[in-house]
Amino acid sequence: MAKALARQIGYLYFDSGAMYRATALYCMQNNLIQGETIDTESLRAEIKNIHISFEVDPETKNSITFLNGTNVEHEIRSLEVSRLVSQVAKLDFVREEMVNRQREMGNTKGIVMDGRDIGTTVFPNAEMKVFVTASAEVRAQRRYDELTARGDKADFNEILENVLQRDHLDQTREVSPLKKADDALLLDNSNLTREEQMNWLIDEFNKLTK
Repeated sequence: MAKALARQIGYLYFDSGAMYRATALYCMQNNLIQGETIDTESLRAEIKNIHISFEVDPETKNSITFLNGTNVEHEIRSLEVSRLVSQVAKLDFVREEMVNRQREMGNTKGIVMDGRDIGTTVFPNAEMKVFVTASAEVRAQRRYDELTARGDKADFNEILENVLQRDHLDQTREVSPLKKADDALLLDNSNLTREEQMNWLIDEFNKLTK
């Protein structure tokens, strides 16, 4: 949704969630996670070596995530990374580092950024905030469809459990918990088509920019 909005209005797109996913992937690749236990001291020492950037695919116009120069867009969407990302994202020094980087990206203006704490922590003064929600079952089905469409094996119940677990962890963490900003627009897209959703977004965008 955020990618499509950015393309339509000519803004840059940044996926803050991809930054935490890339950090989790880095931990996996460098043996900083054993089971669900993170070697926090080693991660703290290496956090500056985790370079995350975004490029636009010239064909699809979608944003691609790079970790230390390598395209990891596919790897960071795996269920294994999904299981670990909330554990990594709740670490205060990780969030501080990523929020600082996100704010640097936002200095250029003209951006659409999505993530679970953008409107409350990263850009509390953003011109437009949209809190997007849908039922856990709908979100799990969408992720299931996304994974199977690209040929990955997926189990709906496993994905649903992961969605519910991530929601709980993100809503109850001490640092930047997931919640709706007081001045954010609420969009429940459980029963909306992509076209209906985009029409709603563009209407709200136009109200602010005209």
